[in-house]
Amino acid sequence: MKIHLKSLNDLSQVACQIIDLAQDYKIWDFVGEMGAGKTTLIKEVCKQIGVEENVSSPTFSIVNEYESVKGDTLFHFDFYRMEDEEEAFDMGVEEYFESGDICFLEWSELIPSYLPPHRLEVAVDLLEDNTREITLSFHQ
Repeated sequence: MKIHLKSLNDLSQVACQIIDLAQDYKIWDFVGEMGAGKTTLIKEVCKQIGVEENVSSPTFSIVNEYESVKGDTLFHFDFYRMEDEEEAFDMGVEEYFESGDICFLEWSELIPSYLPPHRLEVAVDLLEDNTREITLSFHQ
């Protein structure tokens, strides 16, 4: 499924649409080039889910934990600075993925051995006209 994001004014509507479509998916894999808008989209999704604290990229900490107003726990991973997949294993990434909590992943292509098969892939592509095309793929 493809969603066209014409401007940042449409971001909350797009985030809500993705949330509605995600249903029972707990692992959300955000893919796209640097600067495509993955983190911006994750911030808006968190806001729409009810996270009131500041959401930022966990580039240096690798994982940030947030809690929604309903008490749901969300984990936001950024694997960009990983030296190798073993770092993900050492930090217990499999336990996070199996926790039943929502996990947002960035740069998951760096941990292919640990990527769960049941996940929602959210591909964000920056187009020439500075709009974004978001492609949702539901992996079983």
